[in-house]
Amino acid sequence: MSVKNGAVTATCGASRWAVLVLAVSLAACGGAPKQQAVAPVAPANPVAVTKLAQGVNASKDKGGQKHAIDLLQEAVNADPNLWEGRYNLGVLLAQSGDLVAAEKQLDAAQKLAPNAEDVVVALGEVRRRLGDHGGAVEVLRDFVKRTPDAGFARTALVSALREDGKIDEAIAQAQAALVRRASDPYALSELALAELEKNEADTAELLSKEALKAAPDSAVAERTAGMISLERGDDAVAFRHFQRASELDPNDTTARLNTGIVLVQAGVYDKAARELKAVVESEPDNNAAAIALAAAIRGRAKHDDQAAYAESERLLQGVLEREPKNLAATFNLAVLYADYMKRPGDAEKLFRRFLADAPEKHPARAEAERFLSGASTAQAKGDAGKPEAGGGAAPNAAPGKASPGKTAAPKK
Repeated sequence: MSVKNGAVTATCGASRWAVLVLAVSLAACGGAPKQQAVAPVAPANPVAVTKLAQGVNASKDKGGQKHAIDLLQEAVNADPNLWEGRYNLGVLLAQSGDLVAAEKQLDAAQKLAPNAEDVVVALGEVRRRLGDHGGAVEVLRDFVKRTPDAGFARTALVSALREDGKIDEAIAQAQAALVRRASDPYALSELALAELEKNEADTAELLSKEALKAAPDSAVAERTAGMISLERGDDAVAFRHFQRASELDPNDTTARLNTGIVLVQAGVYDKAARELKAVVESEPDNNAAAIALAAAIRGRAKHDDQAAYAESERLLQGVLEREPKNLAATFNLAVLYADYMKRPGDAEKLFRRFLADAPEKHPARAEAERFLSGASTAQAKGDAGKPEAGGGAAPNAAPGKASPGKTAAPKK
């Protein structure tokens, strides 16, 4: 099982960013990035500053996110050069799931404040969630080149490089981070995941143990240990690590996602659905969580529960709207139509689409071909592989793929 790219997941969960009055620091996650000097700009419009403060206060209220976004938009409209307003607005838009609008605001904030580490890390994270790994690498690499001691940005760069397939450069950047801080648990965790990408499981495990030793209460270090255990085939140990990560940081959606996927694989569908639903509610664009939740809902459904099947269908269709070539979602939806909703015509279209997109050696091809040749998939026990976007697990469905997630600016 490769951990390359993993699922679309968050650094510290959906609430990894805190909106702070004028300080605008990325969520503390082990200590906020040190504020860098920014280029001087004209004095801020006092109306804009007032709207900014009101927006920040509104964001702290339960259910106040929309009002906060409106106020921050007014602040930006009044003063387009107020980078703090654009940063905070981008953070809240990302939390609401509007990643495209968030990226625009954070990109503008980064241009206005090119030396602010919190802004560039947030921009890199949003680009990563949009699937623009190259764009995340570009902006973070430039920042780290200009600011070599930027620890959080460098760790975020390692994550982006790993997800962009640039493993050797990711290892080099992680090693550079460790030169500056030998026991940095987040750099150790990222280096462990990069080594795991190269099938160096023993080295990865040693690095993971060092990360746990450096930070015994780190959700990130626990999550990394869980990934390595999963790679070694020890699901029970992996589950304990993921559970521990969730306990340490209830907002760590990556840990909850991984816990849910392991539970789905074990057939514990009710508990899996609870974990995965929390992730989807927090991150509506999380395709891996949506695929796994669809499998959990289908798995726990009673015979011919069309309402449950319809909910699974809605989740999988949503993934395909966001990512039309997601192999796990395509295959799982085809199985849902073929074996549960009794819609062979729709199933055939999706199986053909899957075969058109899947690599020749994809292990699910045989099952798709079996259906198209007239055999039912209901009795097949083929493994649908581990598509890059991850997925749920249930009979005939693409099994889940736990995600290494991101370790930049992890929460304490």
